[in-house]
Amino acid sequence: MNEERIKTFDDFWPFYVRQHAHKTTRTLHFVGSTVAMACLAGGLLFRRRSLLPLVPLAAYGPAWAAHFFIEKNRPATFKYPLWSLRADFIMCMKMLGGTMDAEVERAMAGDGDRPEHANGSSVTAVAAEPYRDQASVN
Repeated sequence: MNEERIKTFDDFWPFYVRQHAHKTTRTLHFVGSTVAMACLAGGLLFRRRSLLPLVPLAAYGPAWAAHFFIEKNRPATFKYPLWSLRADFIMCMKMLGGTMDAEVERAMAGDGDRPEHANGSSVTAVAAEPYRDQASVN
C-alpha cells in the first residue's frame, strides 16, 4: 500500500481534522495533552523524574484509544509525528477558543481541503502563528 505523502502542514491540517471527527476523540486528546503537559511541568519544576515517563503515556494513551475504538482509524502520529504534535496543540487551542467544532464541520464538508478558510486565513496564521513553518513564510 503506497500512499502519497502530504507535503505541507496546510495540506495536513484538513486530514488531521477529519481523523478527529468525533467530539469524544477530541476531548480525549485534550485531556491527554493537558495531563501530559502537567506531568512534564511537574517533573521539570519539582525535579520529579518519576513524572517524566508518564508524559508519553498520558498523551498517547487516551488519544490512541480514541483512534482505535471510537474513530476506528490509524493515528496520524504513526506517519506524521511532528505535524501531529503541532496539530494536536492547535486543536487544543481551538477547543479552548470554541472554534474546533466549526473546523471539523468545514473539513468534513470538504471546505477544509483548502489552506484558505472561510475567514480568509490559513490554519497556520489563525491558530499557530508562533509555530508557523519558515518554509511557508517565504
